[in-house]
Amino acid sequence: MPELQRLRADHAPALLAFERENRAWFARTISDRGDAYFAEFPARHQALLTYQDEGTDHFHVLVADDGTTILGRFNLMDIEDGEAELGFRMAESATGQGLATQAAHAVCHLAATDYALTSLRAQANLDNLASHTVLTRAGFTVTGETVLRNGTAGRRYVKELAGGAAGATGL
Repeated sequence: MPELQRLRADHAPALLAFERENRAWFARTISDRGDAYFAEFPARHQALLTYQDEGTDHFHVLVADDGTTILGRFNLMDIEDGEAELGFRMAESATGQGLATQAAHAVCHLAATDYALTSLRAQANLDNLASHTVLTRAGFTVTGETVLRNGTAGRRYVKELAGGAAGATGL
């Protein structure tokens, strides 16, 4: 069974491989990270770990049964006043298996219990049906329409986290 793990320094090689192998897949529904992202990956990875240490963000990877292959990313970003933004992406090879929904439930549980968050926000392009399905199944509700950073139309979601009962305990 895949395992949700808090991002660590030793995840860097597998995370870079995940991003490279799925770059075209991701670009179908979200903005491409651009060549600079890959060229500057070591510094960017270290910056994520610093943000995590400072408590402004919590980053997670979904690791396959082999213990090394990354199947997805689940991030809690821009933490302020008990709220955070949930962002996630899955490898093309790991879609359609319910893994994203299970990991989203697990991250929601961590948000409520380990990180003491009270509310999560999320958003997805209107044409990204898979993300809308994951968010809905993970207990998020639609709050309205928006224009995303990449200029495409999107939908906003919110999930209130109460009493540490935010979702399943994990994978």
